[in-house]
Amino acid sequence: MTPELKIAGGDGTVTVGKVICLGRNYRAHAREMGVAPPREPVLFMKPASSVIGDGDDIMILPGTGEVHHEVELGVVIGERCHDVPASEALGKVRGYTVLIDVTARDIQSAAKKAGLPWTLAKGMDTYCPMSDVAPASSVPDPGGLELRITVNGETRQKGNTADMIWSVPELVEYISHRMTLEPGDVIATGTPEGVSRILPGDTVEAVIPGVGSLKVGVKEK
Repeated sequence: MTPELKIAGGDGTVTVGKVICLGRNYRAHAREMGVAPPREPVLFMKPASSVIGDGDDIMILPGTGEVHHEVELGVVIGERCHDVPASEALGKVRGYTVLIDVTARDIQSAAKKAGLPWTLAKGMDTYCPMSDVAPASSVPDPGGLELRITVNGETRQKGNTADMIWSVPELVEYISHRMTLEPGDVIATGTPEGVSRILPGDTVEAVIPGVGSLKVGVKEK
């Protein structure tokens, strides 16, 4: 089923398209992963089938190994666009969402070591929880938002989008120069430091004040 996100404060919905994710867009997170900050954006993708909503559960396959949370600001595209300059980028945004990039870290690490893609580690079912969409008009500055995530009430990540290496306008420009963005596409802008393991039975809550919140459980499939 094609996932749909509600528009906060309204009765509309957004049908999710492709989810384009940024790797290592916070310098401190790059350092904690043992790599240098990249010289240009690192992109990977999650399928729309990985999206779940508030109150749903992250399902971990037995034998997966370590699975990590990564809280991120999601940017929801509002119209078809290509080659958008940064100065016009925010005008192409329909809204923003709280997004958790769930990562099967052992699988990702093995893929990196072998020089293989990360798709399986990032794209399994339930590996992209998202909140309702806050309209762009209610978020005047996506470059100064606090991100927080707790696991069972304990704060694990706390950061600010002001610390992103590439801002939202810069990301829209970079990505749209290389691939056409469609309505409902989501840009996951990267995560601050503090990623850690989640286990079956955990409750994970992510919050971006001014955008929304998202609470999901963790279960073994």
